[in-house]
Amino acid sequence: MNIKGASERSSLPPKTIRYYEDIDLIRPRRAANGYRDYTDDDVHRLRFLQRARSLGFSIEECRHLLSLYDNKNRASADVKAMTLEKIEEVDRKIEELNALRATLFHLARHCHGDARPDCPIIEDLAGKTP
Repeated sequence: MNIKGASERSSLPPKTIRYYEDIDLIRPRRAANGYRDYTDDDVHRLRFLQRARSLGFSIEECRHLLSLYDNKNRASADVKAMTLEKIEEVDRKIEELNALRATLFHLARHCHGDARPDCPIIEDLAGKTP
């Protein structure tokens, strides 16, 4: 099938599919006319990549996951370890976002929000202490 068909079946834009080909995540065969010719296996790999990316795995992590997927002798412990590392990364990001939220909430709470020009938020952003 052509890239349009692969795009429709994988729910990925053609630009993303071409990018994945450029970085060797997928390798569609070429028809006699030189056009890409995607197989059902290619579409399956594209869906795999889409799902992995939606779960926050990086391109390099996806590359590793695909190599594990292709290795029928893989240990599921390797896949689980990657997933547990991703969970730790997500937990760190959640902590960072909670700290960011607390800081913003503190700044907003101390701003009068009226017509006066003095504003603790602006002062904080400027590095000035009120």
